[in-house]
Amino acid sequence: MNGLMMNTSLTVTSIMQHAERVNGGGEIVSVTKDNPRHRYTYREAFARVRQLANAMAGWNLQRGDRIATLAWNDYRHFETYYAASCSGYVCHTINPRLFPEQLVYIINHAEDQYVFFDPDFMPLVAAIADQCPGVKGWVALTNAEHMPTGEVDNLLCYEDVLAGQGSAYDWPELDENEACALCYTSGTTGNPKGVLYSHRSTLLHAYASMMPDALGLSRKDVVLPIVPMFHVNAWGIPYTCPMAGAKMVFPGAKVGDGATLAALINEEGVTQSAGVPTVWLALLAYLKKSGETVASLQQIVVGGAACPLSIMEDFEKYGVESRVGWGMTEMSPLGSINASTDSRDQYSEKAFAKLRLKAGRPVFGVEMKIVDEQGEELPWDGVAYGSLMVRGPWICSSYYKLEGSSAHSDGWFETGDVATIDPDGYMAITDRTKDVIKSGGEWISSIEVENVATDHPKVAEAAVIGHYHPKWSERPLLIVVKAPGGEDLTEAEILAWFDGKIAKWWTPDAVQFVDSLPHGATGKIQKVELRKQFEDYQFPEG
Repeated sequence: MNGLMMNTSLTVTSIMQHAERVNGGGEIVSVTKDNPRHRYTYREAFARVRQLANAMAGWNLQRGDRIATLAWNDYRHFETYYAASCSGYVCHTINPRLFPEQLVYIINHAEDQYVFFDPDFMPLVAAIADQCPGVKGWVALTNAEHMPTGEVDNLLCYEDVLAGQGSAYDWPELDENEACALCYTSGTTGNPKGVLYSHRSTLLHAYASMMPDALGLSRKDVVLPIVPMFHVNAWGIPYTCPMAGAKMVFPGAKVGDGATLAALINEEGVTQSAGVPTVWLALLAYLKKSGETVASLQQIVVGGAACPLSIMEDFEKYGVESRVGWGMTEMSPLGSINASTDSRDQYSEKAFAKLRLKAGRPVFGVEMKIVDEQGEELPWDGVAYGSLMVRGPWICSSYYKLEGSSAHSDGWFETGDVATIDPDGYMAITDRTKDVIKSGGEWISSIEVENVATDHPKVAEAAVIGHYHPKWSERPLLIVVKAPGGEDLTEAEILAWFDGKIAKWWTPDAVQFVDSLPHGATGKIQKVELRKQFEDYQFPEG
């Protein structure tokens, strides 16, 4: 017997329609090159979305065609999200920090029909346009006065595209399983792989993200998404904010500028924000130097890389709660989030510090398990290490144009992470499968060692790699970037710092100091490059 409920499609269009009707007065504020503080409402935004949809209707596009973006976080990018997806096309966000060769591969592999780009990226577009013959038009996200110059065929001005278009549009009826968005992974080996999101998966992911122990969004919130809209759709924030009615503040190209971020937070009353650790370090450095505070800010979500405990403790001094989140492009991206602050009085200070560094508990909709090398499930005891597997309605079943060759096992997605899960469901990433250190047959968590190292006041950044050892097969090598004022940091001092903080045998055998660490397009440390850099290194004898 089936229930007697209406069967309405779960689509991004429904988010837009709800936001316009119920939350139409909510604000969207943007920093753009042609306007330092653009401001309008959701109602005004979606009227312009319909204008863009009308323009797209005249481009002879087919259902499911890909519309790409190379852009920062701002209102025009937001409009492109909704005009493309709600018209039955696929909004394909591309990371402009990738190498030009990767961009060409991605655009051609996706068969993008039009590319909307920020004027900042005009030199990049000019360099790759003739290698992307399938692109029918390159749309600069600006007005005629600020149009960039470049030798590019079919160069269009965004505001000219909208000009003269009506603000009424009949949105097509979409099936919830139709594709609405596309993101490519920035893998360290091989070509990037496409993850194709459906309307249904995107809406369910937005629902889950709004839960109290996730982002906990409401209409009262003012959200500053520092995580780029080209990084897994800004972790879904462009969908959750309109759904909740929260005010959005887009920082444009100023995502790493501490002064701009502080000004936006204080002048716009930002209550929540989300970004990778490097942006929080930039903001904290500015606050310490300037003496300013961020009185309105209540919560930040830190993801994309392991979060040092020092970031959380420094933000607490400003009255800001930090939540660690974990996920992947293949997971839309939310998998787990750590909202342990609510129960901190149940732990000792040392135990709580260890707990809050974990990736958190899986949100409803994501199932997790850890398995051994034989694929047997391991217990949630906080001790057993295993390969982390996930499944759920917003987790990819296969990669775009690579159907049947996905990283799945019996309906579970292999994340490539090694993790533990404790009896309360708190998951901790200990390594990537390809980065795991096994010394004398025993696991060493490089992430935990890195967390301790970066807590040293003289350390700006640190990475641990497994390196050949004649006796133990592998031992950890610590690579450190010194913090300003920490020029006198020695190997002996940093190694002594580990005493009592990790297992003695986890302590690195040696330290190498470098000026900088290699980072990928999303800000993650590239350990493949570090292993190449130190492939001829030999541990001291003794």
